[in-house]
Amino acid sequence: MRPDSPPYAAAARRHLTEADPALARVIAEIGPVKFVHRRERFPALVRAIIFQQLAGAAAAAILERFIRATGAGRFPTPAQVLAASDETLRAAGLSRGKMAYLRDLATHVQNGSINFHRFPRMSDDEIVEHLTAVNGIGRWTAEMFLMFNLLRPDVLPVGDLGVRNAAGRLYAMAKPPTPTELREIGERWRPFRSAASWYLWQSLRIVTPDTPAPAAPKPRRKVKT
Repeated sequence: MRPDSPPYAAAARRHLTEADPALARVIAEIGPVKFVHRRERFPALVRAIIFQQLAGAAAAAILERFIRATGAGRFPTPAQVLAASDETLRAAGLSRGKMAYLRDLATHVQNGSINFHRFPRMSDDEIVEHLTAVNGIGRWTAEMFLMFNLLRPDVLPVGDLGVRNAAGRLYAMAKPPTPTELREIGERWRPFRSAASWYLWQSLRIVTPDTPAPAAPKPRRKVKT
């Protein structure tokens, strides 16, 4: 899948450039907001649970085995997840905790407690409340779902360490801002805090003229043999 600009990209770029001179320099360097729009709903949340606290390659292997074992090669439905035995899920590499999380998610979707068709009519906070009612889904996961699956334009993940580190660097702060401080800083970015967050993530890859150069390696001393 190729990255693409969300519908709000041009408006966000104009607003953020005018509202925040420091962020404007990052925007000029990076260009338009572009990321892969993840259109999945249930599969995206299953993937998020499986990938928690695991290295990418290991999690991807477990996900592949999980799909093969429960969905016969296609991504399983909530009903198929609920029908899978402990033995089947354990053989795919899932821990007991993640088995419980996936079943809780599947139950919420199956019984209509989470209805993805209603999400377009719901506020960001309402969606976060619904998703975090599932064991194993925290606020950060819900916020990533809002940003990259639902393309909501005004999400600020104040608990994300990358965003906080980038903000601290951008504003030359002695230490990264706290979630409360970042929320206050982010008021100037409304209603495009999703784009601001994306630019902050991208800014960590930029080397600016005032970035300290890495220290030169010390010469090795020759060892007599």
